[in-house]
Amino acid sequence: MKGTRIHYSAAEMGWLEANRLLPITDYHAAFCQQFSRHDVSAGNLHALRKRKGWKTGRTGHFAKGGTPFNKGVPCEPGKGGRHPNAQRTQFRHGQVPHTFRGAGHERIDSKDGYVIIIVDEVNPWTGAATRPVHKHRWLWEKAHGPIPDGFVLKCTGEDRTNCDPSNWELIPREVLPRLTGRFGMNYDQASPEIKPTMMAVAKLKHAVTQVRRRKSA
Repeated sequence: MKGTRIHYSAAEMGWLEANRLLPITDYHAAFCQQFSRHDVSAGNLHALRKRKGWKTGRTGHFAKGGTPFNKGVPCEPGKGGRHPNAQRTQFRHGQVPHTFRGAGHERIDSKDGYVIIIVDEVNPWTGAATRPVHKHRWLWEKAHGPIPDGFVLKCTGEDRTNCDPSNWELIPREVLPRLTGRFGMNYDQASPEIKPTMMAVAKLKHAVTQVRRRKSA
């Protein structure tokens, strides 16, 4: 009866602990045969092993480097991946998914407003034949070479989607905070007429800071 405690003799407990490594089906069958205990289910013995903390050596996980039992064995016709219902949704050889975006495809990054373009270059992280890049950076590097470490591109105009290299300026990364409202600049919202002056002031302050650092070092 459910909820009723099951009692085991000392001999039974000794046998159960000694044979705890058996698979639960064999464990249960052998115990019932050994002690004629047909009032005990496989679930009862499984719960007992867990309560006692008896390790069975099985984790339920595939061991790293192990070979699946069905490796290289095709599904039977009409089953698994060869079932008609499964085959209707499978990709065909050479089929291109509807989400595929080839080289030249562009989109606007919803977070920062930059243009993302798919270029015909191997993705160094995934090995794919194409990869997404910021279009303004990609065009700037085509014209001027790689961006040095510690430097970034800053949009000097009002439109971040204008990816022409002339609309972007290479500046030290440490200058960026000086162009924000935190330093009273708010460069991005400023009128085009005063942006060059604000940029010059930010660079000058950065240069002064660099000199002070070198003197105190």
